[in-house]
Amino acid sequence: MPSRRPALVLCLALIGAALGVPRLAPGQAHGRPAAPAARGGPAPLTVASPNGALVATVGLGEHLTWSVTLRGRAVLLPSRIGMTLAGGEVLGAKPVVSATSTRAVDQVLRPVVRVKRAEVRDHYNERRVTFAGGYALIVRAYDDGVAYRFATSLPGEITVSAEEVTFAWSGNHVVYFPEETSFQSHQERQYKQLAISDVGPRFSGLPAMVVLPDGVKAVMTEADLFDYPGMDLTGGATPNTLRGLFPAYPKQVELRRDRDEVVLEREDFIAKTRGTREFPWRALVIAERDETLLETDLVYRLASETAMQDTDWIWPGLVAWDWWNANNVYGVPFRAGVNTETYKHYIDFAAEHGIPYIILDEGWYPLGNLLATVPAIDMNAIAAHAQARHVGLIMWVVWKTLDLQMQPALDQFARWGVKGIKVDFMQREDQWMVNFYERVAREAAKRRLLVDFHGAYKPTGLYRTYPHVLTSEGVLGLEQSKWSDLASPENAVTFPFMRMLAGPVDYTPGAMLNAAKADFKPVFNRPMSQGTRCHQLAMYVVYESPLQMLADSPSNYRKEPESLAFLSRVPTVWDETRVLSAKVGEYIVTARRSGRDWYIGALTNWTARDLALDLSWLGAGAFTAEVFRDGPNAGRAGVDYEHAELALTSGDRLTLRLAPGGGFAARITPRWAARAQRQSGPTTGSGRGPRLHLPRMPQPR
Repeated sequence: MPSRRPALVLCLALIGAALGVPRLAPGQAHGRPAAPAARGGPAPLTVASPNGALVATVGLGEHLTWSVTLRGRAVLLPSRIGMTLAGGEVLGAKPVVSATSTRAVDQVLRPVVRVKRAEVRDHYNERRVTFAGGYALIVRAYDDGVAYRFATSLPGEITVSAEEVTFAWSGNHVVYFPEETSFQSHQERQYKQLAISDVGPRFSGLPAMVVLPDGVKAVMTEADLFDYPGMDLTGGATPNTLRGLFPAYPKQVELRRDRDEVVLEREDFIAKTRGTREFPWRALVIAERDETLLETDLVYRLASETAMQDTDWIWPGLVAWDWWNANNVYGVPFRAGVNTETYKHYIDFAAEHGIPYIILDEGWYPLGNLLATVPAIDMNAIAAHAQARHVGLIMWVVWKTLDLQMQPALDQFARWGVKGIKVDFMQREDQWMVNFYERVAREAAKRRLLVDFHGAYKPTGLYRTYPHVLTSEGVLGLEQSKWSDLASPENAVTFPFMRMLAGPVDYTPGAMLNAAKADFKPVFNRPMSQGTRCHQLAMYVVYESPLQMLADSPSNYRKEPESLAFLSRVPTVWDETRVLSAKVGEYIVTARRSGRDWYIGALTNWTARDLALDLSWLGAGAFTAEVFRDGPNAGRAGVDYEHAELALTSGDRLTLRLAPGGGFAARITPRWAARAQRQSGPTTGSGRGPRLHLPRMPQPR
């Protein structure tokens, strides 16, 4: 029976966790369920993180609650959780424990696609509490966060009318709140800073972050989302409380244009689903250091492992992208635009610089029909040229047209030898749309097609379950610079701590026209970026996207050979990641390793700053660093930069002088390897070595 002495239980839990022993309920043997709970108000059940710092508690009063402490101090006060089924049954009301079990897991995961690192340590303690009524609560505690999920073992299909997810905080803290105005959204929002009391009926997407005393950050998100609506966030019914908000299932929709399917009426439920299943994780990443928010891969660890056996064809890399620069190719003997000659030119550009992919974005097909092409496009000729130059094609599609023509369209892409699809304008996260994402992932995998979800909700771990889903948008990215000033340096050093925590981010960097704050203007057909050239280069190290865009025109890149040479070599996946220094909304300095080479990327907001880096993590030996740093006039002319070569050792300290909106990018190579490379000539590609030869692309492990 659960103990009546919670203080002693908590103490034992912390000691046990520190020793790596899973916490067991009194009277429970390892791996065996505890006896049923006693009547009359059982004590809460706890689970501690492996290092003992975080403790999650399941409360068993009139209603199920969860709470979290960090080093004995409250992070989350007891917060009601539950699910309401059709007919009014509430899972979590007056809970009666029928069994409880614990387990400790410490394993190494080796991702198919190395977004942050080649090896992911999956280390947690877990408690499963089974209740009378056919449901259970699973709670995990990691060193960098906690999460819970419901599981049901009910017959047939069930209808979920509502889910209660609450976050009760200890005070009226500041929340970073990507506010939405409708469930119809691309989730490309600024992070507003609000007091919790100011949230009220307003709502936001996830992830969202609460700032706790002493600088502790708690980021709310979800993971392993399947056959269920995505969660948003709004104000709770009691002071200092936030709660989950879910779009109800669409009842009536109306298609406007080819892409905007507007929900006119909704059902009185959020999901109809299998009665026996596990539901999405409700997760809190808890960080005492801002750097932890950039280093964590908690969402990946919580996601379901892939069942795909054949993954050798999944090849990350850079993409030459046409839409952002409006196909503004110049200095060529043809009229640039959405036509065969322009895309052959993109293919040649990619082949010359070891870039494995190009995208054919909007315009290649008559809207509403993926089985046809516009008159100016000869897909057979483009596909043949791409095959001959060993460059892969990625086809942009509107989601609704793909939904209506999925089988024949994907089959046609396969016949053309296409390597991936970019699916755009979903703008929803109700259960129907969440299921659409998985259907696309399954059908694409059958044809060995990579997937980029644009116009998308935040990642929830689909990229682990379906590793060919390489990236997602759902971010206020560089495309905004075509019509607004929202893609600012402040945004650049804010969203990674929250949105990128959820998974890969299709920010689409790479502008070669770089403007100081006073000079920036949004220009749709000839766009520029805010901040310096080095700010853009650094994004390729700081931002995680295994399918990473080169947003500018081949003509602009050819005018900047030093920048292009760096970008064409930068990896898009990594063996190791270290965040050297970071502060939300102010600056980020990240180091990543690919093979023997290290890359450093640094970003700042509109505040100029000097940052001193300790290089002891480089290890023994002598190194050569190719560096790109803001030039002395970068604060006035964003294109000003210095390109230099430095001799370094691990005993050195490197000072970064960042201009307003500035950046720093470097590639650090062992000196012997740098000498050998100079003798043999540079390699190109996406950090993979020699130029790729599509379609037979081996998968590095």
